[in-house]
Formats: sequence, C-alpha cells, structure tokens
Amino acid sequence: MSKQYPAYHANYYQPPQYYRYPYRKPRSKSRVFGAIILLILGCFILLLTLGMCMFTWLLSRPPTPTSSPDKPFVLPAGPYSVVGDPSIEVNFINQVLERYDSPAQGKGQSLYNYGVKYHIDPAYALAFFMHESTFGTKGVAKKTLSLGNIRAKEGEPEYQGYRKYRSWEEGFEAWYRLIANTYVQKWKLSTVDRIVPVYAPAEDHNDEQAYILSVKRAVAKWQQGIVEV
Repeated sequence: MSKQYPAYHANYYQPPQYYRYPYRKPRSKSRVFGAIILLILGCFILLLTLGMCMFTWLLSRPPTPTSSPDKPFVLPAGPYSVVGDPSIEVNFINQVLERYDSPAQGKGQSLYNYGVKYHIDPAYALAFFMHESTFGTKGVAKKTLSLGNIRAKEGEPEYQGYRKYRSWEEGFEAWYRLIANTYVQKWKLSTVDRIVPVYAPAEDHNDEQAYILSVKRAVAKWQQGIVEV
C-alpha cells in the first residue's frame, strides 16, 4: 500500500508577515542645518547676555584700592614751607573738618581765604589746628575758638592764659597774621622744621619732633587727597 501525502495546495504556504512602523520621510539636510544654526545663535545670545551682566556688575562695584591699607605711608621729601598758594581746595577743607566732627565745620572758605590773603598755604593752618586741638574738639580751643592755641598778651581777652576770640574766623586770621608777619617776615622762619621749635618749644613740654612729623604727615596726605590722617 503506497504512502499517502497531503494534497498540495498552491496557497498552503504563507510567508511570514513583517510588521513595520509607518514610513517616515527622512529629514532634509536643510532642516538639520537650520537647527544647528539656531542652536549656535542661541548659545551666542546667552553668552552675550551673561557678558553684559558681568560687565554691568563690575561697573557697579566700588573701585578697588590701588594699595593695601596696611602699607606704610611714605613721607615725601621737604621743604614743607608754609609760604605759598593753597594746595588744597575749600571743599576738601570742609571734608576734613566734617570727618573729625570739628565745631568749625563749614568754615573752609574762611580758612582758605585767609590763607590767600596772607600767602600761607591753608593746608598748614589745618595741620596746626589738628595738632593743637584736634580741630577744636579738645583742650582750651573749645572755649577760645583759637586755631593754634595762641598765648594771650596782657590786656587781651583770655582763657587759662590763651587768647580768646569771638569767632572761629577771628581765630583763623590771628594765626595767619602771626605766622606771616612774625615768623616769616620778621624772624625769617618759613619751614615747619624751623617754625615748630619756636612755636611749640620743648621747654613748654612739647615733643618738637613729633609735632613736626604730625604737621608734615597731615599736609602730605591732604595734598594727595587723603582726608583721614
């Protein structure tokens, strides 16, 4: 008996089915290139914005000091002559008086004008004022209104032996007149080194060298625009 084979059918074999995602058209090169350009442009704008913000921040910061505050001040060479035109301005004088809470605040114009009148640099008047009474805040100057603690002569208004004035302006002029007429013109003393030993001698319990250094240091700093000595 012969072996039976199943009848052949033309449609019996069915090839495997392939399931694919829907066909998508590949992106064009122009679209890819455009996206890259936009990305680069965005990065550039971001960097530019950050740069502008940084620049604005730097401008808003206070200036950095060019020298360390701990750096010792170097005193310039002399001659430190009191004779001459003003080396500091009215506004600066007022800033110094205000910084030290002087009762003579706001009188920088008078201090300046008398310096011009007697041809004495007002920076030196201010330095003597500082050393004698810390700009009128200490000692008898609070009562006498005297810039330089000038000794009173017989018959003059006085307080504890010092000449007493009716106003700060009167005290300013008295000091300028004394320095210009007596020290410079009569005694031929025009520098701090020669004036101080006569003005504030050691026999009156003054430290002449400390006084000289104090005046020089103050004048030198103020001439450089430094308010606080």
